[in-house]
Amino acid sequence: MNRTEFVTITTIILFGVFVLGWFASWLIGRLTRPSQADIRDLTRRLRNTERERDMAISLLKDREATLAATQGELDAALEGLRESRTEIEELRDYIERKLARR
Repeated sequence: MNRTEFVTITTIILFGVFVLGWFASWLIGRLTRPSQADIRDLTRRLRNTERERDMAISLLKDREATLAATQGELDAALEGLRESRTEIEELRDYIERKLARR
């Protein structure tokens, strides 16, 4: 076997291995590819999940707004309570002074 025959045989063997590898890759790709029904199902589930996520975010924003409004009302009520306590203490002091003068 001379050099030219060796190079030719090596080239043919390498090309054959390349073709077998490409065919194996193509075959594995065909066998493991998801079906169109699976893709449609995944797409539908993804859209439903995104819709539910958007609804949850909207609900969260509504709850946060309600919480902020309630917190504002609570702060106002507590401030009114403080003012009422101060006024009650002033009235008690006034009554005690009036009763002490008698």
